Amino acid sequence: MTSYRILIVANHVPFIKGGAEAHVEGLVSALRAEGHEVDVLRLPFKFEDRAYLEQLMNFVEGMDLQNFNGYRVDRVISLLFPGFAAQHPSHVSWVIHQHRAVYDLYKPEMASDDLRYLKEKITAFDQNAFSSKQAVFANSGNVAKRLLKYTGVDSKPLYHPPPGAGNFYCADVALPYVFFPSRIEVLKRQDLLLKAAQLMKSDLKIILSGSGSQAHVLHSEIEALQLQGKVRFVGSLSEEEKHAFYAKSSAVFFGPYDEDLGYVTLEAMLSSKPVITCTDSGGPLEFVEHQVNGWVVNPDPQCIADVLDQIAANPTLARDYGRAARQRYNELDISWSNVVKSLLAGAEVLR
Repeated sequence: MTSYRILIVANHVPFIKGGAEAHVEGLVSALRAEGHEVDVLRLPFKFEDRAYLEQLMNFVEGMDLQNFNGYRVDRVISLLFPGFAAQHPSHVSWVIHQHRAVYDLYKPEMASDDLRYLKEKITAFDQNAFSSKQAVFANSGNVAKRLLKYTGVDSKPLYHPPPGAGNFYCADVALPYVFFPSRIEVLKRQDLLLKAAQLMKSDLKIILSGSGSQAHVLHSEIEALQLQGKVRFVGSLSEEEKHAFYAKSSAVFFGPYDEDLGYVTLEAMLSSKPVITCTDSGGPLEFVEHQVNGWVVNPDPQCIADVLDQIAANPTLARDYGRAARQRYNELDISWSNVVKSLLAGAEVLR
């Protein structure tokens, strides 16, 4: 097997750690396990600073990554904007997501002059960056659809396992609670589940975990809605604790708005748990089939509450859906070896 020196191009946002960081770490480990020499070039990133983003785009467009101080770079894999524009003859992109603020999250009526300007500049930047590549992959089918819709770029969905995929398990007995682990942010929509908890008729409990900028708001909402007896927020968990909460749950809720991929869905499937998601949740819809291995409902508290009551009334149904979810995961053959093979084959086409 040929061994390559591979440079991964990603971003670094100080003090923020989420799915993108786990994605990078997983790819690095998988490539090294296959015998490749790997390093990561992380670009310091600010989300909506016009002057800074323009400067960064100009810098990346001028970067030639073929050699560093006498060390030849054989392959480049870029994961995030603006790294897609870096120069290398064997450069393949595996898009985690584009700069969402100027694409799917862009609202013209609310956009500032700077954001409108950035939308025009970044769209042209991305179209130019991707035009030089024959091989572009996407983190999910949802990301692939966005690439085609907003930049006219065809890409192939390429799934990867969540971190620690082999450590998830299902306990012998499920306890009467629904688990929702996620970063506490507006787009993750913890508030939907809280409002559904108000409307539940059953005694099913809800456990939320995670950290994020909206954690203080979540605490306040639980108190304001008087949900202390129904909802428990446990904050950040160790990996072992997270696995145990998944394993013992009756089901998992994951109803974000237009998620790129969503590790929560895959983690629940690995734990043989059904997922409740929403019709506008994006990535989870690629895995959850309504009333087969989970539930897909409108992003409406009453619709969610009805499913929660159904789980409480029929735990056997939830168990059966969970088994179907695990079977679905197995059928998809999601593995890092497939990822590495696809990415390196894509880079080879460019030579």
